[in-house]
Amino acid sequence: MSAAELPAPSLPAGTLIADPAAPLSDPASDPASLWQRACERLAMELPEQQFNTWIRPLPAADVSQADGVTSVCVRVPNRFMLDWIRTQYSARLEGILTELQAGDIRLDIALAPRNAMPVAQAAPLRPGMAMPGRALPPNAQLNGQHHAQPSPQLPQQWAPSQLPVSAGPSIVQGGPAIVSLPPSHESARPRGLPQVMGLNPALTFDNLVPGRANQMARTAALHVAGAPGQMYNPLFIYGGVGLGKTHLMNAVGNALLADKPDARILYLHAEQFISDVVKNYQRKTFDELKAKYHQLDLLLIDDVQFFAGKDRTQEEFFNAFEALLAKKAHIIMTSDTYPKGLANIDERLTSRFDSGLTVAIEPPELEMRVAILIKKAALEAIDMPEDVAFFVAKNVRANVRELEGALRKVLAFAKFSHKEITISLAREALKDLLSIQNRQISVENIQKTVADFYKIKVADMYSKKRPASIAKPRQIAMYLAKELTQKSLPEIGELFGGRDHTTVLHAVRKIMSERGKDTELNQQLHVLEQTLKG
Repeated sequence: MSAAELPAPSLPAGTLIADPAAPLSDPASDPASLWQRACERLAMELPEQQFNTWIRPLPAADVSQADGVTSVCVRVPNRFMLDWIRTQYSARLEGILTELQAGDIRLDIALAPRNAMPVAQAAPLRPGMAMPGRALPPNAQLNGQHHAQPSPQLPQQWAPSQLPVSAGPSIVQGGPAIVSLPPSHESARPRGLPQVMGLNPALTFDNLVPGRANQMARTAALHVAGAPGQMYNPLFIYGGVGLGKTHLMNAVGNALLADKPDARILYLHAEQFISDVVKNYQRKTFDELKAKYHQLDLLLIDDVQFFAGKDRTQEEFFNAFEALLAKKAHIIMTSDTYPKGLANIDERLTSRFDSGLTVAIEPPELEMRVAILIKKAALEAIDMPEDVAFFVAKNVRANVRELEGALRKVLAFAKFSHKEITISLAREALKDLLSIQNRQISVENIQKTVADFYKIKVADMYSKKRPASIAKPRQIAMYLAKELTQKSLPEIGELFGGRDHTTVLHAVRKIMSERGKDTELNQQLHVLEQTLKG
């Protein structure tokens, strides 16, 4: 079917529709169509899902020319799309615009004022226009799901951003957030719905440092924040302590709350859910439990591994889980391990945990730890020298929480001693931490810990045996010895039965490479590192 034969979709009243058969104007003489043509070009370069998720919903840009400069102003509906489009697509968009339009180009991607978003928006591409392999019917596949055309009164992609600012909640800084629903919503709020949401307003996407360790989890969370109930439901985030799982969940909650002030959101630890079940079981008031949990728009629950062995709690959570998914509410959970690794939890629950998207947050790499230190110091209005940040990051590897604790010690020491922040000062401030690390983490301790973990003999670490069940743990121990001690490669080789330093180097490189590809191995290494450090 040609582009001209495609049925025109039903659009909101007032939307401008260009003639699909009309030829494109000359780029140099038609700046008004510049944004549309740039989107057409980008659509041919991006995967369909990416384009449909991030670019297609954007409104038509305002294009103007002055003093030989063409300004292209794009206004996006929420700050999460803003953050993602700026980081992922702005450079390519600017390049395409430069190719299409003579002269200087200025691309401005910014947040649209809440009260400035019109009811109907012109689509960035002409309705009915066929792109190579991307022709979309009126009810298109968007984000992998089937969606009906948005209603004229409230276009689907703009619904969150059009809610009035005055309808927002009052949030108490430093404590649980308290929802004060406006009168128009108060009467409709189901009885028993929680007013104390438990969100920490300080934990947002803006102050979450992105990096390779949390890239996939952060991307998924941004998708959920922009379109809750549609994709990645449930979202299951797992990883060790202090890596940012709670921060990421709260960021989604705060994001949705900012875009939809009347959203019913609850963040809690799994132990609080257990407590609620026990309380309602004693009082025989399970209707109250259902009223509290089954009417939510977003449930954020931390550390679901605490449900292990608690049959009644698992039963009630299963019921809440099913009720929320049925009404297209979103569920985000965290755990210290992946769903199939959870012990003493009913299989029907773990299978549902794994039915959406499961993502891991890994220990931050060196560069990310440095970025975290510099950003956290900047929040305290302190300029952290890069060499000091590298020194602290190299010596504090376990998790973000421990990293922040080390930073607080350094900043406090500098303040109280009235000295500049230097490596010498950082070494003095962290001398207790460094001495404990040097005393506790030895090659012998690593060998014993790894041997216990993989259920082999310590003697196998320096024996000549080479079966995979022994060789792999031995390589892991060599890798950890290089990462966690100050020993040289020849010294490590000597402690592993007099092996050559090239053998140690091969083991270190092999485990380092596999760690980046094998999620299960990475989780095991993280557990071993946490055990050795703590």
